[in-house]
Amino acid sequence: MTMQPLYDLPLTVVENIRLTSVTNVLVLDAPVIAPVIRSGQFVNVKVNGFHQPLLRRPLSVHRVVGSQIEIMIRIVGIGTQILYDAPVGTALQTLAPLGNTFGYNRDDFDTALLVSGGIGVAPMAMLEETLLKRGKKVVNFIGARSAPDVITRGLTNIHAATDDGSLGFKGNIVRLLAEELPQFNGERLRVFSCGPNRMLESLAQFCNERGLPCEVSIESIMGCGIGICYGCPVRVRGEDGLAHNQLLCQYGSVIDAKEIMFEV
Repeated sequence: MTMQPLYDLPLTVVENIRLTSVTNVLVLDAPVIAPVIRSGQFVNVKVNGFHQPLLRRPLSVHRVVGSQIEIMIRIVGIGTQILYDAPVGTALQTLAPLGNTFGYNRDDFDTALLVSGGIGVAPMAMLEETLLKRGKKVVNFIGARSAPDVITRGLTNIHAATDDGSLGFKGNIVRLLAEELPQFNGERLRVFSCGPNRMLESLAQFCNERGLPCEVSIESIMGCGIGICYGCPVRVRGEDGLAHNQLLCQYGSVIDAKEIMFEV
């Protein structure tokens, strides 16, 4: 990835869109950051002007619309609750762009399978838009616990799986992918995925066993987001076949499924 300038700017909330009782989209005015953000990258957001919560929250970029960026949030603690409740006019100190990109500029595939779990759908709308502009076929596989948890904003061609069977396939998203994969025989495929790490581990194993190219966007708690605090180590398989420690904020968060080692 070509090095990009790094900005730490206050971005103003211009809209707070409630999707569910625990999930929303914040639309931020970002005329400096919007033109340089790429699919798969993330931002590190300070939730308020106080010392608590101390750490910023790493959040995928959901969409870029003109001079605005959108970030999707699901409440998991006090920090995300503050962001969920952020009123219009709030200025959020935001470090961006961070991380590497999905390999959407590759030309070794014709059909992209976007596999998401829960809030892992967040970066997929931007990725789908980018891929469609490049003439790629895009199919979305979205997994969640139940129907109300399935978020499809900005996505098309959707195949859903829920743990309780309340929407689509009953079971996890990797099982659904296994059932539907034969329909893509003869197509050049690449999988792009984001979601809980246990789901990504299962998906990576599934794809690696079948020689199916796959990129996974890993979730992790981060401190600085720029490699200073050493708070987000992951183990990856190097060219020598051995395990090496890397910082997710710099090496990822998008990593080839053949490289990532989940047994940390």
